[in-house]
Amino acid sequence: MRIGSVKRPERVAVIGVGILGASVGWNLSRHGAKVVFIDVGQPGEGVTNWSFSWVNASNKTARKSYFDLNVAGMAAHRELARTIGPDSWWYASGHLRWTDDPAAEVKLLETAELLASWDYQVEVCTGAEVRRRLEPALTMPGEVPVVFYPDEAWVHGRHLVGRLVGQAVASGAEHRYGTAVCDIGTGADGSIRTVALSDGSCLDVDIVVNAAGPSASHVAGLIARHLPMRREPGAVTRIGCAQVPVHRAMHAPHIEIRPDGDSSVVLHSREIDALIDTGEDPTELGRLLHESARHVVPELGNSRIAQTRVADRPIPADGFPSVGAVPSVPGYYEAVSHSGITLGPVIGRLLASEILSGKRDEMLADFRPERFPP
Repeated sequence: MRIGSVKRPERVAVIGVGILGASVGWNLSRHGAKVVFIDVGQPGEGVTNWSFSWVNASNKTARKSYFDLNVAGMAAHRELARTIGPDSWWYASGHLRWTDDPAAEVKLLETAELLASWDYQVEVCTGAEVRRRLEPALTMPGEVPVVFYPDEAWVHGRHLVGRLVGQAVASGAEHRYGTAVCDIGTGADGSIRTVALSDGSCLDVDIVVNAAGPSASHVAGLIARHLPMRREPGAVTRIGCAQVPVHRAMHAPHIEIRPDGDSSVVLHSREIDALIDTGEDPTELGRLLHESARHVVPELGNSRIAQTRVADRPIPADGFPSVGAVPSVPGYYEAVSHSGITLGPVIGRLLASEILSGKRDEMLADFRPERFPP
């Protein structure tokens, strides 16, 4: 991608180094901007590392523009895999979905039909065909309809973030990890001037990118901006396996399962998420996830729970991304979204282009920060 010949920002502070922050910073750095990554923890070890990490647009049909953005996100992942290499982070093995609820089955098949009409790759097969062709370790009725999305994938988020940040740092980017942003200073004209950190240092910057995930509303508040966010915690469990018995991400009845490398499986369930606010201990949540998974993949009964984590999802109040400039504060940009794994590469490319060229891409028109009133 060529970016027009404009004055490069002197220094861009990227606050939050999950998949969105890493993608924005990598794209800025490779086009000559001076980037400093700031994170209270380590790159990719927050929500990015505790996500189901499923690259898809099949679950994004509520608004056509959002579906289109996610399709562009899938394409951007494939392009990124060609650019930096796919090893250790990119797993384009498709995605399976089925249900044991008759009403949900009708909706699943209706959605598959809609997606096919939008030229999205969809195959409907039976449980018996899935066991024979794709996933022999599964337990499922032979006649149950299963939707297979062959173009979908899963991503090892922490590895991808490490790769992007590593390349950006090799190109001259700075980093400040283990420190929080306590203040953002502005000039007389209201534009960004400084970022103050909890270690006592103060950075002179002229651009801030708020990619702080669940903390994005707090960061926005430092410039007196109201960014309304949902509270939507999710529990994810990693299961250690001597041999991983599944080959791709799947939404089975009551449980989501995907591989996580050569010796681990990741589990998630919205039904289990609903128990978080009842005060259930994460250890018990992990046990319930493991129990559900064993019904679908009996081999997982021999595995052990390695770790369970409850993380808040970074979701703006209306459920859609907040991406781009906030006109009232020159130099301040947001990159806040659920589905960050799917959208990271495309948002990183589009936002970096906007920062460097000043041109707003039409693909982000429905997701601009200014839709949230002061």
